[in-house]
Amino acid sequence: MAQGYTGRIVCRGAKDDAYRRQHPWQPTLPSACPQPPAWTATTPSPLRSAKRQMLGMESEYPVPACCREAWCPPLHLSRRLWEVMVAGYPVLLVRNKKEFRALGSKCPHHGAPLSKGVLKRERLRCPWHGACFNIKTGDIEEYPSLDCLPCFKVTVEDGKVFVTAKKKVLTLPAVTKHKQHPLTSLVGVAALVCAETLRQEGFTGRIILVTKEKHDCAWVPRHEWTRGTCLTFASFLLQAVSVDFQKQKVCFMDGSSQKYNRLLIATGSHSSFLKVPGADLQNVCILQTPEDSSKILELATGKNLVIVGASFIGMEIAAFLSDKAGAISVVEKKEFPLQNALGPQVGGVAMKMLQNRGVKFYMKTELCELKGKDGKVSQVSSLPLQSFVLAPLPAGVFPNSAFLKGTSIARDDSGAILVDLRMQTNIPNVFAAGDVVSFPVALLNGDQSSIHHQQVAEAHGHIAALNMLKKDKELHTVPFFWTTMVGKTIRYAGCGKGYTDTVVKGSLEQQKFLIFYIRARSPLCSPAELPQRLHITSHGCAPQATAGR
Repeated sequence: MAQGYTGRIVCRGAKDDAYRRQHPWQPTLPSACPQPPAWTATTPSPLRSAKRQMLGMESEYPVPACCREAWCPPLHLSRRLWEVMVAGYPVLLVRNKKEFRALGSKCPHHGAPLSKGVLKRERLRCPWHGACFNIKTGDIEEYPSLDCLPCFKVTVEDGKVFVTAKKKVLTLPAVTKHKQHPLTSLVGVAALVCAETLRQEGFTGRIILVTKEKHDCAWVPRHEWTRGTCLTFASFLLQAVSVDFQKQKVCFMDGSSQKYNRLLIATGSHSSFLKVPGADLQNVCILQTPEDSSKILELATGKNLVIVGASFIGMEIAAFLSDKAGAISVVEKKEFPLQNALGPQVGGVAMKMLQNRGVKFYMKTELCELKGKDGKVSQVSSLPLQSFVLAPLPAGVFPNSAFLKGTSIARDDSGAILVDLRMQTNIPNVFAAGDVVSFPVALLNGDQSSIHHQQVAEAHGHIAALNMLKKDKELHTVPFFWTTMVGKTIRYAGCGKGYTDTVVKGSLEQQKFLIFYIRARSPLCSPAELPQRLHITSHGCAPQATAGR
């Protein structure tokens, strides 16, 4: 019990209208209404994430929230999620049938209000980016969140729900800061989640993370930390050049090597380079690294910018720079932006959104030549564009697997590593995850495919770690992706490869719609779950419309 607080605040509720206006979420339990059963206290399972392991058993604040039973007249029978205040801090109160749970109220990924999420059985889904949490334990059941939710003790007495929360837990930041996971952008989310899962599952051996990426923060090139008895190393600016699978050894560009018992290959993918005359001019940029991003922003501010490619990255850059660059032109071979991924209907909506911000589109146009003057771009092919800073975006991505050439590991024609649903390659004790792999996709009837989504990469890393520990777990995840442009968020779930028809609900013109991608009269995603996962929204607001794949 916290010092200075020894009692319980009981909100009994009054029947007068003034009180109800002041406390609209506090219903009255009528005397004729049957008393609720004596539910037992619910407590969280053992804490597993790093955030929860650090919590001590310090002061507790038992604070009540009024009972919201389905038989109370002021309540809506369908409402099961409430954000209530506990000692001045928001807590999510969940009613699942006749049982109550209390959890953190914000998604650790980007702070979405979970009171606006979707509850199905014991799984709570974030309304913004689809992360899922178990309401009994707070554990992650679907990414992209890298942290779980705190859980609080709940009891029901005399028709009132009491939440007991530790002050230290309540005062923790709701959203995980990037600095708490400094390796996220350096070794990739697949490798990061794999290492985190190994810790959580009790692995006590040594974990080594290696990346060729550099960093510009205060971290030393070799960083090590301990969590219990598990020691983890991270090495930067170290690029793998070959793997000897027989000797179980990885060789690096600096001449060093490292033996392994289990190996995860999560080297990601790289952008294709522009292959036209003039591509080597000074103000031609390829977007691959944070340094490239900074350079493009500096060159484009107040200048004329040409973006080659209207894929997700090209469209996101155009949207971001629409109020910063002097003028923006997008050159694309297809008839509509995002056409390969989302089709012409959604692509047309996205194009109109950016046209309203002054972005010009040159569709069905292929870049053939860049003409230069004084070493810089002065003209783009035969288009009437002069004195533009050119920032060509990737026309495609390819797996980073060249260092495996000549080995016995199985790869497809693009170079992607072939894995099964356990993320196991054809080489014993060798696993692969993320953009570098091609894996069986259930929505494609088990056909192999590469899906370059953050959430998919995280799921890969989690499954790979479990199978490294011989837990025999298969991948069961629905691909989910989102992008934000000019205040609107486009989200889709599933895999629309090979669709033959679409069904639109809502209005494409008003940018409020749900679209189903259909193949052979079978939805590629479950219609029952699509409306819960896919939305076009005003940024930061509740879902207003939907777009799905």
